[in-house]
Amino acid sequence: MITSKLVAKTITRLFLVLLMVALAFLMNDNNKLDQVYLAKNQIWAFIPPILLILGFISLLIICTRQKYTKPDMNWLLVVNTVVLMAYGVTLFIRINEMIAQVPAH
Repeated sequence: MITSKLVAKTITRLFLVLLMVALAFLMNDNNKLDQVYLAKNQIWAFIPPILLILGFISLLIICTRQKYTKPDMNWLLVVNTVVLMAYGVTLFIRINEMIAQVPAH
């Protein structure tokens, strides 16, 4: 139980730090993000990450309310967070490539 508690807290904190770093990096070049658009057929591609984010939030709330005493919930939080981090890294790389292609004004 101690291992799952430690891993869940560590992975969750790592995810939140990576999220803050990515947001700070993307907000640095605010004008370049204005040139990134989505087509209407790409909107459905956001359903899986939305479900991942909602799962992360709900698991985080459940685990913190129970003070990380349920190992099964801790491991679910770890798996959800790792998948969410992998998705976030790939999304960040893709957005960074799109920003790099935008000509400077």
